[in-house]
Amino acid sequence: MTGRSPKPRNPALSLIKTVAYVQGSVLVFVAAAMAASGLVSLLYRELGTAVAIGIAAAVTALFGYGTRRLVPRPASITVKQGFATVGLAWFVFSIFGALPYLVSGAIPDISDAVFEAASGFTTTGASILADPSELPRGISFWRALTQWMGGMGVIVLGVAILPLLGTGGMQLARAESPGHTPDRLTPRFQETAKRLWLIYAIVTAIELVLLAAGDMTGFQAVIHSFTTMSTGGFGTEADSLSGFSVYTQWVVTVFMFLAGISFALHFRAWSKPMEYTKNSEFRLYTLITVVAIIIVAGGLLRDLEFADAVRVASFNTISLTTTTGYASADFGVWRPALQIMVVGLMFLGGMAGSTAGGMKTFRIGILSKAAFADLRRLVHPRGVFVTRLGGTRVSDSVVESVQSFFLFYMFLFMTSTFILAFIDANLSEDLDLVTAVSAVAASIGNIGPGLGEVGPASNYSGLPGLAKWMLSSLMIVGRLEIFPVLVLFTKDLWRR
Repeated sequence: MTGRSPKPRNPALSLIKTVAYVQGSVLVFVAAAMAASGLVSLLYRELGTAVAIGIAAAVTALFGYGTRRLVPRPASITVKQGFATVGLAWFVFSIFGALPYLVSGAIPDISDAVFEAASGFTTTGASILADPSELPRGISFWRALTQWMGGMGVIVLGVAILPLLGTGGMQLARAESPGHTPDRLTPRFQETAKRLWLIYAIVTAIELVLLAAGDMTGFQAVIHSFTTMSTGGFGTEADSLSGFSVYTQWVVTVFMFLAGISFALHFRAWSKPMEYTKNSEFRLYTLITVVAIIIVAGGLLRDLEFADAVRVASFNTISLTTTTGYASADFGVWRPALQIMVVGLMFLGGMAGSTAGGMKTFRIGILSKAAFADLRRLVHPRGVFVTRLGGTRVSDSVVESVQSFFLFYMFLFMTSTFILAFIDANLSEDLDLVTAVSAVAASIGNIGPGLGEVGPASNYSGLPGLAKWMLSSLMIVGRLEIFPVLVLFTKDLWRR
């Protein structure tokens, strides 16, 4: 007697169910964050804004909870499903994250609202707002909170609070976390996620206290501590941080640098400070930062006193390197050589496992080491040369992965620059090359302000709606480091 073979499971349907369950689960946390923003509005007696945010939170919660109830909880998740889930989820977060802006009327245009939400969750910091100080307090708090949640990862937050997918938490974090595979501080990744969020919250609280001790109000201190540690850059003033005291600017400078360091390394160094100096990526990150500061400060000495040149160079260089996007000066009016330096810094980023965007320090190091190894092979064809970073051998597969990432990154940058210029030429006034190049670089690198018409003294409101949708997508692609989004367009994802 022959039994009938079981009917093969539809992989596309299984993937859709997994995506729906995870997104529904995490949208519940997004709704809770909206509700907290509504409470801030009530605290400041903004009744109309509180009601609007409450409506947005209710819609988000109903959609999230309803989706979570409609599909069964997956027992586990594969690597392929993890990338697809995260890639789609961030687009969904950006759509729902726009609701408080739309319902409250703070940003009535849907293209602008989604742009602002995507910029928040991806910690890009690009804005269509001319003066953030005019926003209701609840909406301003929501802008900052989206960045703080997005800095460490919205889905990683869900994994930390709730075991969403049993054995699948690591796969989700692997797809969402900046840099290479996230460090596991404990055998269970849920515990690792909790520890990373704990150190993230503690450092944020320390900065909050220090900022409140300066010339910021308590509300401003909360907003800027959220957006500093997330390397997001949303602030409360039209001139970013240039109007605050020297003390405040130095505090933010230090914490931007700390935010560019791996939070797993912060956790290890909490009890063993020497862990910093032992880490090769930290040493390279520090070296690049110091050299960049010296070059920029040297270029500013003709116009500023030594102390001011060092402060301005330190603040803006670290802001660009860590992709925070704050500004204490309008680097769009610096001399051309320094503006070229600014564009170059947009591609760097902080350490893997930090909240910074960009290419990441470890990739810069591996690319450099691999290039020198190739040069030596040309001179010594029979020699055997190994790529090492900080004395540790880097496998060929990792080198190839980094080279592929760099290729995709530059291809996306060049193609998107052309498309942005084409869109604007047909729908608006022609963008100059500096504006187009810097807007794309700032979006993919999650930096925020660029040069030209999107510089620190301006914003992105003048771009046509289609350009804003494109840049919003680039922010998400850059935040997820390209592959989780590109994998959505591969045939292998949707077939057995």
